[in-house]
Amino acid sequence: MSGIDVFLVVFIVVLVIIALIFISGFRIVNQTKKYIIERFGAYHTTWGVGIHWLFPFVDKVVAIVNLKELVKDFDPQAVITKDNVTMQIDTIVFYQVTDPKLYAYGVENPVSAIEFLTATTLRNIIGDLDLDATLTSRDIINTKMRDILDEATDKWGIKVNRVEVKNIMPPKEIRESMEKQMRAERERRQTILIAEGEKRAKILEAEGISESTILRAEAEKRQVILQAEAEAEQIEKLKRAEALGIKLIKDAGADEAVLKIKAYEALAKLAEGQSTKIVVPSNLAELAGVVTALSETVQTPTKKTKKESAE
Repeated sequence: MSGIDVFLVVFIVVLVIIALIFISGFRIVNQTKKYIIERFGAYHTTWGVGIHWLFPFVDKVVAIVNLKELVKDFDPQAVITKDNVTMQIDTIVFYQVTDPKLYAYGVENPVSAIEFLTATTLRNIIGDLDLDATLTSRDIINTKMRDILDEATDKWGIKVNRVEVKNIMPPKEIRESMEKQMRAERERRQTILIAEGEKRAKILEAEGISESTILRAEAEKRQVILQAEAEAEQIEKLKRAEALGIKLIKDAGADEAVLKIKAYEALAKLAEGQSTKIVVPSNLAELAGVVTALSETVQTPTKKTKKESAE
């Protein structure tokens, strides 16, 4: 092989190597990533979405930052409440990188830094609360932790969007005591509900008896009134019948003889009764006279009425 051939081979190899190096310098950055570029060991630029070319042996990608909102579930932390109760609390932190440069150069390990900061912040907050307040103030704890973590991580280019207390685990004896207390409270409420139900039932029963008595009394009252009205109506009809009979006798012009006959008939009917003793007047003539006087007494107002009508 001649020298020219060797030169051509070497030249081709060099061109291939240069082409490979040039091609390998291209980078494609997607929507959710940021590339931190250093040149000669110093920060040079931040690549956004698109195609970029990395200068070989000069530029270097030192960090690829994810811009999505990230979630970190930290292990349970031992905390002590204000009333000296030790419990385990684990939290979840939702954060997002807002400044890739600060994120790359702000702290050595951002996730570990957030974890340690979360643990110390949680201990400080729980140390100001007693057991009952800790168990019932999750929203307050979440808000305080988010504000403190967001302020502390701002210089790292991190935005803490949300902090959630996942679990609060008191000691076993405290949990058993709480369960007993809850059971006693449920039993107390059950007893109160049963007592209120029985009380209401007795009240309804008494009201039913009272209403029944009132209705019965009103029914008896109506019955007495109707009976009295019926008797009054009967007496009124009887009196009208008697008055009509007297009027008919008067209109028929009954004389003394007829009245005596009627008196005798009345005595005869009286004798037909079941009485064992009958008192017969000694002067039947006087009885007839009484009847005649009664008839004339009835006739007298009638004559006066006729005279007044004629006048």
